[in-house]
Amino acid sequence: MRFHTRKWVKPEDLNPNSTLFGGRLLAWIDEELALYSIIQLQNPKIVTKHMSEINFRSSAKQGDIVEIGIDVVKFGNSSITLTCQVRNMMTREIIISIDTITMVSLGEDGKPKAHGKTQIEYIKDRLTD
Repeated sequence: MRFHTRKWVKPEDLNPNSTLFGGRLLAWIDEELALYSIIQLQNPKIVTKHMSEINFRSSAKQGDIVEIGIDVVKFGNSSITLTCQVRNMMTREIIISIDTITMVSLGEDGKPKAHGKTQIEYIKDRLTD
C-alpha cells in the first residue's frame, strides 16, 4: 500500500465523542481517490461509482495525524478499481479499510470514456529531460 497523503485531525474534524468524524474521513478519502485517479487516468473528469463495505476499525483524536493509503486493484475500460486504508500515525492502528472503490473516467458528454491505461504510471516516468 502506498500512502500518499497525511491529514492533521483538528477540532472541526471531530464528532460529539471528540473523535474523528467518519463523514470527514470519508470526504478526505474520496478526494484523495479522485486526485489519484485523475493523475493515473490523465482526465480531470472522474467520478466515484462504487465503494465496497467500509470497515471502521479504530479512530483518531484531535492532534493525531492520519495517513491515507491507496493501491490499484485493476484497470477497467473506463474505470480504475482501488483499495484504500487509513492509519493513525500516532497509534499505528488502522482506522478504516475499504476493499474496493471504483472510479470512472468521463468524457465531455458525462458518459464513461475509455482511458486506455493498463498499469500504474509514476510521474517520474512521464517527465522527459
